[in-house]
Amino acid sequence: MARTKDFDEAEVLNKALCLFWHKGYNGTSMQELVDHLGISRSSLYDTYADKHSLYIKSLEFYQNNSRHKMDDIAANATSAKEAITQLFTLMTTELLTDDQQKGCFIVNSEVELAPHDPEVRLIIRRNESQIEDILVAVIQKGQESGEIANKQDARAIARFIFNAVKGMRVSAKLTTDKAFFNDIIKITLSVLD
Repeated sequence: MARTKDFDEAEVLNKALCLFWHKGYNGTSMQELVDHLGISRSSLYDTYADKHSLYIKSLEFYQNNSRHKMDDIAANATSAKEAITQLFTLMTTELLTDDQQKGCFIVNSEVELAPHDPEVRLIIRRNESQIEDILVAVIQKGQESGEIANKQDARAIARFIFNAVKGMRVSAKLTTDKAFFNDIIKITLSVLD
């Protein structure tokens, strides 16, 4: 008879995510995971097989939560520019209120693991493609309504905006100066006119 889990898997993933996010994959030991998650080593191995599998699940958990927030903003904003502004607001609020200045878990994973881990690279590419598609849809909607200038290709604008977002997420590891981020947002949004 299979044993039932005596822990909340979403809670464990969130705790693992926080530890990996703070210390990185290579900086996190299995013993730290066992201690931090509050579950036995055997439960950890029975559920996730190994540290890498737990990391992948944590990365996917983070990616899904982030994408749902973006989907919600894109679907409910009253205009394309408002949607993009809200996305920037959400991101900067998260970055500026993080006392540990961890940056973005996906960007951190892209830098630390993606160059040599095909599974992480695939998740990050899928994530970037999904975000780009959300931005393209928002920009095309704005171009069709006349709110956003039609001078540039929507996909090119989306890639530019997404690149600015990634840069801000890296910079958040070093600064919490709101004016710094506001300058980047202002210039980035100017490409929509």
